[in-house]
Formats: sequence, C-alpha cells, structure tokens
Amino acid sequence: MPDMPVQVPVDDPNADTEWNDILRKHKIIPEKPPSPTPMIEAALEEVRRLAHENRLEGKELDELEELEDEEDEEFLELYQRKRMQEINALASKARHGKVYPIAKPDYSREITEASKEFPVLLHLSSQSHGNVESRLLSELFRQAAQKFPEIKFCEIVGNMCIENYPERNCPTILVYKDGDLAKNLIRLDEMKGADTRLPDFEKWMLQQGMLKEGDMRLRNREEEEERKEITNAMGIKSANNNKARVDDDEDSDWD
Repeated sequence: MPDMPVQVPVDDPNADTEWNDILRKHKIIPEKPPSPTPMIEAALEEVRRLAHENRLEGKELDELEELEDEEDEEFLELYQRKRMQEINALASKARHGKVYPIAKPDYSREITEASKEFPVLLHLSSQSHGNVESRLLSELFRQAAQKFPEIKFCEIVGNMCIENYPERNCPTILVYKDGDLAKNLIRLDEMKGADTRLPDFEKWMLQQGMLKEGDMRLRNREEEEERKEITNAMGIKSANNNKARVDDDEDSDWD
C-alpha cells in the first residue's frame, strides 16, 4: 500500500506562531512576505521631507522677510540669496518689455536674425476691429512682454506681412528660436479661444519652451483680475451694454 502524503495542519501561513516558524524552517510553507508598513512609512517621511524643503518655493522676497521669526536664520538667508540670484539672472536677460510693431522689410533683421539671440514671438494680427481673438492676443502680448522681457514680442498685420494672408487665419502666432521658425499657431483654439487669459498663454509658452518650469513669475494672479484687465483694455464694458439696453427700452416706449 503506497505511503499517503502527510497533511500538515496550517491555520494561517502568515501568522507569527512557533508552529509556522518550524514549517518555514523546513520549507513546508513559504517565508512570510515583508510587511509593507516600513515602506509606506518611509514614503510618507520622504513626502514630508520634500514638502518641508520646498516650503519656500515661489515666495517673493518680501514674503521671505515676513518669515524671519519662523524659519532658521541661516537657511532663510541661503534661500533669499538663491532668490536674488534668480532675479539677477532674469534681469540680465531683460532686453525688451514691450511689443514691437514691425514692417515687412525689417522681418529678417527683427525676427529671424534676432531669434538667434533670444526667443521671438510674432503676432500676425487682423485689421478688422471685429476680430475679437486678434484684439485679445494684442493685449496678452502686451501683458506678457512686460512680464517676460527676455522674450521679444512683435506684431504686424497679417496681409501686410504675407500678401493675401486670409483674415480667417488671424490671429496667427509665429515662434522663432535660433534663427528658425519653431512653431506656428493659427487662431487661439489650442488655448481657450476668445476665453484665453494670461495664465493660458503662459502655459502655452511653457509648452513651446519659451519659459521654464519653476519660473517664479508663473505665480498666476486671480483669473477675475485678468478678465477685468483684458476686458477694460479691449474697451468692452458692461456699463455700455446696460446703457444701450436702457436706450433701446426708452426708444421702444415712444414707438
């Protein structure tokens, strides 16, 4: 009669019992898997460490000064020095700060050749006052030029730059880097169309490599402030609309 296999009673192979230790020693049951708790705790500790180290990221110099009583003096001084180095590095590249209107004969010098020294963004704009996106982009160019003076922002009417350039393609953005056309964008659909705001434009510039991740200037203002500034600059005021409606109502009373 053949030998029957011995049935070893095992209640819970992962339990820490003397019996299970004997079974593991004789390789009857596998070794107990390591507890994930230490790994989880280590990961949480790393998250806390990084959060503490980066707690000052994005703060302006005046905000850093307000933390003098809360932070280690030596660490704060080191961080302030780092911030000043970043500010000085940006200042050394600041050569522009405004939008340059250009003419077709100046294109090669002002755009292509200039892009060998610094990035250039060109707006092929519309002549039509009714082209809301083109007017919007002109205002976004103005804001961005002041905020990022190391980039050269230029503008020219589309059909004055390219003969018979279609009005439907305006606004068009041309991105020049290192003497070459690196990107072109027809209208603002790649952003948010007529609802595009400065943070959206900054995000797009970041994607094109015009800006760098971690740039301290990318701390966005409240969207409502951006909306009011652009709306006022474009001359679209709700008060005018309300007045128009009142005038229409008064006219209708006399009909």
